[in-house]
Amino acid sequence: MSTKRAPVPVPNRQPAGVWLRESPTGLAVLAVAIGAGAGLGAVAFRWLITTFTHLFSGHADYSASGGQAHPWFPALGPWFLLITPVLAGLIYGPLVHRFAPEARGHGVPEVMYAVAERGGRIPAHVTVVKALASALTIGSGGSVGREGPIVQIGSALGSTFGRWFRLPEGRLRVLVACGAAGGIAATFNAPMAGPFFAMELILRNFAVESFGAVVLSSVTASVVGRAVFGDLAFLTLPPFTVRNPIEYPLFIVLGVVVGACGVLFTKVLYRIEDACDWLWRGPEWLRPAVGGVLLGGLLLVLPQMYGVGYPVLQNAVEGKYLFGFLLLLLFGKMFATSLTIGIGGSGGVFAPSLFIGAMGGTAFGIAVHAWLPGMTASPGVYGLIGMGAAFAGAARAPITAVIILFELTGQYTIILPLMTAIVVATLISKALLGEDTIYTLKLRRRGVHIESRPETRQLAGTKVAQVLEPLPGALTEDTALRPAARALALSGHGILPVVGADGQYHGCVTARAVAEALTGEREETVRSLAELPPLVTEESRLTDALDALTQAPGTGLPVLDKEAGNLTGWITHQAILAALHPPAEAH
Repeated sequence: MSTKRAPVPVPNRQPAGVWLRESPTGLAVLAVAIGAGAGLGAVAFRWLITTFTHLFSGHADYSASGGQAHPWFPALGPWFLLITPVLAGLIYGPLVHRFAPEARGHGVPEVMYAVAERGGRIPAHVTVVKALASALTIGSGGSVGREGPIVQIGSALGSTFGRWFRLPEGRLRVLVACGAAGGIAATFNAPMAGPFFAMELILRNFAVESFGAVVLSSVTASVVGRAVFGDLAFLTLPPFTVRNPIEYPLFIVLGVVVGACGVLFTKVLYRIEDACDWLWRGPEWLRPAVGGVLLGGLLLVLPQMYGVGYPVLQNAVEGKYLFGFLLLLLFGKMFATSLTIGIGGSGGVFAPSLFIGAMGGTAFGIAVHAWLPGMTASPGVYGLIGMGAAFAGAARAPITAVIILFELTGQYTIILPLMTAIVVATLISKALLGEDTIYTLKLRRRGVHIESRPETRQLAGTKVAQVLEPLPGALTEDTALRPAARALALSGHGILPVVGADGQYHGCVTARAVAEALTGEREETVRSLAELPPLVTEESRLTDALDALTQAPGTGLPVLDKEAGNLTGWITHQAILAALHPPAEAH
């Protein structure tokens, strides 16, 4: 009699690809790999910038050289500055136009667009083209920064990894943010600022799984960067301290002034870009070379605008420039950066915003120190704080601004005034620019509104007046609680407006507030329970109305006439959903 052997169980082994795509550990492994790649990319990119700067100017950083001659061509004197941007433009202009048009400009908006609209897909060749174009731009005198390029380089690397392993869009976006964080961390020796930059500006959320992966990438990239560049603060400055608590009102004023400078920089950038678009009628590949003549002329007059300009920034904060010259450098940087990008150059706007803030802040510090010499700190304190305030005013990323300024300078003693000025600058930016920032404005001009959720972007141009519903029966302010409870139950909205004897609007009362008052057996009217919900007018956008409804305790809100202050109608979730998904027309 034969006996059958029981089948031996085979261990269930996940294929490596499935493990990387679906498990948290797989995501962590990819984050570490991307961080290492971004770190090496940052090292290579900084080497390229240094090499091209030596090649085109003969100096390690020409911005601090004061208009000296090129050591290889001494007979030309400083006039070689008219030639170098043209020569570089003849190289990177055709390169960008032919292989990667998205590599033109300051880089971060393109990454934001890829994450918001393209599921994190960035072509792999963007890495090489962006690195070469940006290094040529900066090395030949373009007055831009390197954070935009390294963000785009690292993000393209993360996207390439994700598409190679066929990750779903959600994880692909996270890997793009990992690349951005790694690039920032390695370039600026800022392992904390990298994750916050990626989460606040690129992903625009702080989900736990995403944050963990981004931090791993940032730490790995920092280790690579420190192995090559050393573990030193990016800017070497003497220690600064706040002298007197009375300075805090001055820091608030500083936040207003320098935050407004950040907003002005945003406006100047796009005005000059528009002017360059309007003036140029030739082929796009030739635009950087022809525009390079203008850039060279500016550098001849103000050589401190050459390249990123960190030595100039450091000199300003250390008190080596006078008040008038600081203002000249401030406005000169706005114009030089805007011109560099307007003619088709490639580079970031983060470093220029720091430069602008340092000039404006130090000038402000000189003024208040002359006014109150015994009660105020050195002007350099105001310059450091101004750096963060200008970036917050331009990019409206207050968390990133605080963290990155602390890491770039190593100055913890100014953290409280820094936070104060940055918050004020953020509020000023919101008041002056609305929803736009220096990054999102570029996308909004293309018709892309990344600040709204994908399912509601089509509502961005629709007004509340187009979907207005009739106002439900309002309660008078002297209505007792029990009749009010019945009216609220019959309305089905859970909220009703309250009006006075003269018909003026006094707010809204909710079913929950009435029920709680009845439980306490209080004898009162709805007047004492009325609260003012978020304001919605006929001119409000449906996206804003939807946000207001999300915050409201019921399913509807009153719509007001902004001028007269009286009620004109009612807005509900259903009305907005109907506008989002209109019924098909009958045939």
